[in-house]
Amino acid sequence: MPLALSDTLRGIVGAPHVLTGVGCSPYLVEGRAPEAVIFPGTKEEVAAALVAAGEAGVPVTPWGGGTKMAIGSPPNRVGLVLGLRRLNRILEHEPGDLTVTVEAGLPLDTLQTELGKRGQWLSLDPATAGGATVGGVLATNASGPRRHLYGTARDLVIGLTVIAADGSVVRGGGKVVKNVAGYDLPKLYIGSFGTLGIMVEATFKLRPRPDVDRLVVTRFDRLKDAGAAARDVLASDVIPSALELADGEALRHLGQGGGAGLLLGLDGIAEQVDWEVAELGRRLGPLGLGETTVLDGGARDEAWRALARLGRPGHDQVAAVMKWAVRPTQVAELMETGSTVALRNGLTAALTAHAGMGIVTAVLTGGADVNAAVATLTEWRALAHQAGGQAMVEWAPLAIKERVAVWDSAGPTLRLMKGIKERLDPRGILNPGRFVGAI
Repeated sequence: MPLALSDTLRGIVGAPHVLTGVGCSPYLVEGRAPEAVIFPGTKEEVAAALVAAGEAGVPVTPWGGGTKMAIGSPPNRVGLVLGLRRLNRILEHEPGDLTVTVEAGLPLDTLQTELGKRGQWLSLDPATAGGATVGGVLATNASGPRRHLYGTARDLVIGLTVIAADGSVVRGGGKVVKNVAGYDLPKLYIGSFGTLGIMVEATFKLRPRPDVDRLVVTRFDRLKDAGAAARDVLASDVIPSALELADGEALRHLGQGGGAGLLLGLDGIAEQVDWEVAELGRRLGPLGLGETTVLDGGARDEAWRALARLGRPGHDQVAAVMKWAVRPTQVAELMETGSTVALRNGLTAALTAHAGMGIVTAVLTGGADVNAAVATLTEWRALAHQAGGQAMVEWAPLAIKERVAVWDSAGPTLRLMKGIKERLDPRGILNPGRFVGAI
């Protein structure tokens, strides 16, 4: 990094908030160390840092909690990491309006704790919530099992403030739920992986915390039967907040035995949830329902955390994690086939799915054979494509990413995506090369 840029950055954010050399080691991206790390404390400092980096031609990687930094193609260069941890305030909470405005560096868990004091919550439960920041969740559009009922960040954000690559401030939406004026800019930035701008503030619509929140774990002998049960639930009067399908290997990781399972989140008033639990027994019994366990409180939370840990690197020798997006009716069959593919290549796999969304998480375990992992991921991608779906590598070591593409081809839409990138980031400094089509 040019010495002049280093001096400029120290002048912008203050010398204590600039890291160089070995101080950058916690901020590796695909094993590459950044040339510098800075922590702005205001929107103005973020803007000034982007202008300085752009003039010097140094790429900028936004960094929230770092929980999703493994997603993306390996970068050619990691220039400046711009950490948002100092932008961590709740700016405005209107309990009566069920809205909150926060800075992007605020940890999601901290936000949920503060909202809980007023009996409210932000209905997002990404797998990495323990270390994730609000900005990181938005940049990756991360979500968890409760997306089945409550949606993703795109459905909950009503206002967004972004610093563009040229340092200008872009605002979209507002601070009220009924906001329909102009283009819906927040949806453009959410899920863009920091390639279009750096999100610094967001306004969300909230929900009251439910009176009762339970997790019902239903077990079946076969994944096929669990898939049929999921379809039956979708056609019933039961309204689950989460509907997760798990194969036998995933259930064993959850301490729930083998076979197959359907995990249902049920929340609301007590009478409603009691009726739904009973209704599940009546409806699913003829479909091969075995044992049913109803979890609440700490046991419920630990079960959801165990499910989230399943796909985390380092857990039970994870070799790679791939996600598929397919039709919900195909999920159970594809999960069975995917498990067979892994076994044929000498590996094991634990597969779960948002059954109502058609999103499968396939966690490859069982060894460090790179060739076997590459073969399995390649077959998994072909499997998803044959079903008319898509696949992406959510996590894998660099040795695997060098042989298996992280993203599917964007097809004809890539031209439009590149046009937007060139318009919003003409110098190409924001997280370059990591997103779809090397954007």
